[in-house]
Amino acid sequence: MPLYSQDLEAALPESVRVFKEKIQNADAILFATTEHNFSITAVLKNAIEWGGRPADDNSWDGKPAAIISASTSPRGGVRAQLHLRQILVDLNIHALNEPALILGNAELSFDANVRLTDERARNSLKAVLEALVAWSAKIQAH
Repeated sequence: MPLYSQDLEAALPESVRVFKEKIQNADAILFATTEHNFSITAVLKNAIEWGGRPADDNSWDGKPAAIISASTSPRGGVRAQLHLRQILVDLNIHALNEPALILGNAELSFDANVRLTDERARNSLKAVLEALVAWSAKIQAH
C-alpha cells in the first residue's frame, strides 16, 4: 500500500480498497507488532491509517481485536502494545485486555525456521486466540 495521504482518499488505490474490504469482512483482528522507538512500526501505523480513512468509512469500527508483541528486548514490545491501544480507542476497535502475549528476548523462543518453540509462549498465544474467538462472538451477539 502507498503511504497514507489524504489526497488519495477521493480515489482509493486498489490495494487500499482490497485491504479495507478484508477488514470489513473479518470477524476479528489480531495485531502482531514489534517495538520501534517505543511505538508500533511505521508499516503497521500506515495500515491502520488506511483502514480508518476516509473519516466516514472507518473499516475498523466496532471490530474485536487482540494484540500480541515480540521483541529481542526484555520488555517484549509492551510500550508498542500500550501505544497501539491508544490508537485503537480512537478507531472504536474493541481490544482484549487479557490474556496477553508480550514476548521478550524473542530470539530465544523460535527455531531456525521461525517456529515458536517456547512452550509458555505457545500456551499464551493459544489463550489469546481462544479469548479473541470468545470476545468476537460476544461483540457480534450485541
